[in-house]
Amino acid sequence: MKKLVLVCAALFAVALSGCAKKDGKQSLGSGDSRPTIRLVTDATGIDDKSFNAAAWRGILAFYGDTLENTSGRGTLYDVVTCQTQDQYIPTLKQLSDEGYGIICATGFTFADAIEEVAAEYPNQNYVIIDVDWLSGSNIKQFVFREEEGSYLVGLAAAYQAKNDGVANPKFGFIGGVPGATITKFEMGYIQGLREVIPGAEIVDYYANDWGKPELAKTQAKAWYDNGVYAIFSAAGGTGNGTIAQAKEMRLAGKNVWAIGVDSDQYEDGIYADGQSAVLTSMIKRVESCATIALNEMLYDSFAGGVTSLSLKDNGVDYSVMNSALNQSVVASVDKIRKSIADGNVKIVGTYKDALAEGLVPAGLGAIDD
Repeated sequence: MKKLVLVCAALFAVALSGCAKKDGKQSLGSGDSRPTIRLVTDATGIDDKSFNAAAWRGILAFYGDTLENTSGRGTLYDVVTCQTQDQYIPTLKQLSDEGYGIICATGFTFADAIEEVAAEYPNQNYVIIDVDWLSGSNIKQFVFREEEGSYLVGLAAAYQAKNDGVANPKFGFIGGVPGATITKFEMGYIQGLREVIPGAEIVDYYANDWGKPELAKTQAKAWYDNGVYAIFSAAGGTGNGTIAQAKEMRLAGKNVWAIGVDSDQYEDGIYADGQSAVLTSMIKRVESCATIALNEMLYDSFAGGVTSLSLKDNGVDYSVMNSALNQSVVASVDKIRKSIADGNVKIVGTYKDALAEGLVPAGLGAIDD
């Protein structure tokens, strides 16, 4: 009889676990009705110190957790990392079958997979970041005015070079996989540079990968050795190679800089006490996407469609964490920053249009598709 009771108890526990989610909200016996979410990333995962890491921080913040305390992980939220793109669709389908409130994918490489799976699961809510062209009323798409934040770091790098008395400084840009989103980073950066130094020499390189820092490191070394003053990388984990090389160069006494992306990468650039090789970072508040969507779920107001976050919306910005960034530089950038937020300065985000207006050089690796 005792054994039968134990078996029944075990079956009851299984039944409860199977009913743990209803309409994407938890019912764990504690009155917790918050929505559930699963973050899906590419192979770089949440330790990329960039895009995925920012999305993860937003999820943690919604639940009141931190990187050190992830008490809700595995129930309220979790992350699934796809090592290859052929895992995208089966992973999204499996998560959709499990019925979480939101399935959030980071980056445009997930676009086709999200659109296909969302059509098969019309009652499942999806979030995708850096995409604005998908159909499906159950897909919430977030895009940013990356060109605005990138313009600010371009201004900062150029003003800093002038402040340092660098004659005819060169500037570099390293991208991950080319596409319309990364083009906005490059276009804004170059326009910011050339606002301060018209005709500034620009070099660019696309690694065609988000997770190979060795490629960026090799390219950065060649450029720094050839007189490039600052390199802005919008390349996910690949861009960490730029920061690593800048640290080595500054330790050796070279006046060169890396520029971070998405998150404030100041700490990643620390090479000595109180000194960082990351002059500034283009901050893209990806974390806002998760919190906006989760709050909509919490109040039963989730809606598909496109949400655009700009400098005015506090969606993008630049970092002033590095004390080496001259205060006169900060003052100059902040003055223009206000003009952008007020709508008085327009930055072109496509290569085609920026080229047509003579704002950027020909021959870059950027593409608009």
